Amino acid sequence: MADIEIGCAPVKALRITYMGELGYELYIPSEFAVHVYDKLVEMGQSFDLRHCGYHTLQTLRIEKAYREFGHDLGADDTPLQAGLGFAVAWDKPGGFLGREALLAERGQNQERRLVQFRLDDPDPMLYHNEPIWRDGKQVGYLCSGMYGHTLGAAIGLGYVTSGGEEPAWYTEKAYEIEVAGQRYSAQGSLKPLYDPSNTRIKA
Repeated sequence: MADIEIGCAPVKALRITYMGELGYELYIPSEFAVHVYDKLVEMGQSFDLRHCGYHTLQTLRIEKAYREFGHDLGADDTPLQAGLGFAVAWDKPGGFLGREALLAERGQNQERRLVQFRLDDPDPMLYHNEPIWRDGKQVGYLCSGMYGHTLGAAIGLGYVTSGGEEPAWYTEKAYEIEVAGQRYSAQGSLKPLYDPSNTRIKA
């Protein structure tokens, strides 16, 4: 955490990775909050700095395939199904609830998997709960959806079932996402469609 000044205000800045990009958290004494806000808006004009809202953050995190509790992660989803096995502390002292069951699945083909999708048609919008189709059968629903401005089309995250086809069923098959009763072709990926090698966040 670095000590900086914005205008005349003392600010602590913490460099973080946020929604797939480098960013900063600013810790500001409350009496300077309005002053710092005004200075950031003024200074940001030369960088084309703009205000954004919650849906902008949703767009960024879905482009990067970042999972969100309540949407993409819930009580019925395992870390392996969600593609988060790398984040599990398998050797945690004392273990953790569900460790034995998860260990039994480790290294096995998953019958259910979270996949990221991008529509081929740039016009339809996705929000969540849209049906996912593969080979003429419904295989899941989107749990998150939004327009991906960087990717140029609507994007989503959704769990799909394998239908007994392993191991490459999740990316080598042709998918369709149903929007308002019409199906649109979509590309499926297990890696983030935006910055899959994490080059930007490691810069």
